[in-house]
Parts: sequence; C-alpha cells; structure tokens
Amino acid sequence: MTVTLDGNELRGRLFRRLVWGGAAFLLLLPAVAMLFTEEMNWTAADFIVWGVMLLVACVSYEIAARIARSNAYMAAAGVAVAGGFLMTWVNLAVGIIGNENNPANEMFFWVIAVAIIGALLVLFRARGMVWVMSATALAQLAVCLYAWFAGLGWIFVFTGVMCTLWIASARLFHHAAKTRRG
Repeated sequence: MTVTLDGNELRGRLFRRLVWGGAAFLLLLPAVAMLFTEEMNWTAADFIVWGVMLLVACVSYEIAARIARSNAYMAAAGVAVAGGFLMTWVNLAVGIIGNENNPANEMFFWVIAVAIIGALLVLFRARGMVWVMSATALAQLAVCLYAWFAGLGWIFVFTGVMCTLWIASARLFHHAAKTRRG
C-alpha cells in the first residue's frame, strides 16, 4: 500500500525541516565563529541560553503547525514567534535600554508575557489572537513611552519595528479568523 502526501503535508514537512535545521545551524554558528575570531567568546552558559531560545521558538512553531488550519495562521504565528525571539535576543545580548545588565530591560519581558498569557487565555484561536497581538503592540508602546517619560532612553525606532511585527501578526490572524480556517 502506498501512502501519498498532499501539498499541505509536504509543505509542512519542508517547513518543519527548515525550522529545525535552521535552529541547528544557528546553534552551531557561534561555535564556528569562535574558531575564526577571538571577538566571539561564548561560554557554556551562552550556548545553553541560545539553545533554549531556539528550542522555545521551534516548539512554538510545532504548536502553531498543529493548530493552524490556514497559511495565514502559520504566517501570523511565525511573525509573532519571530518578534518574541528577536526582542529576547536583543535584550539578552546587548540590551534595549543601555546595556544587557540594565534592570530597565526587564520591562520588555512583560511585553512577551502579555503575548504568552493572552495566547493561553484565548486558547490560540485566531480571532482571539488578533486581540492578543494588538494588546502586545500596545504593551510595547506603553513600555517605550514609560522609558521615555522616565528618562530611561529613547527607543522609538526599536518600538516601531516591534509594533510593526505585532500588528502584522494581528492582521494575519485577522485574515485567518475571517476565512474561519485558523
């Protein structure tokens, strides 16, 4: 008996391999860079944190892949995961306000918490995720304004980039909800 795969299953398998393979590549990249330059000097703890971040992103993709009923939902989830990953990476690597040791940077983890807690509350349903991603963008803007008014820093460009990702994700979730397949 021959089992054939439809286009969605093949595309899903291809994307799954790309996601996990890309994560493996990104995990090895700093180790390879350390062979060629002394400026790259990661400790075991750096690799563990990087590996955990990549694992969380990949597992988030797997969850979305199992929930998704449309390409719009997958794209929305991908943008949201990429946004959370980017913010965490920048925050841990160099810091968003000042350097990575500035306690003000902890505010940005609350933005991600809004997204995670909201997603759990709406059970990852596309219609609810529209509101969650919109709330995440508002939380991002609130942190920016608080930092500015408190004299902690000027982070409008970073906030603009992140809000664009959160709103793009919300729009894609809206499209997925509208087609009633997300």
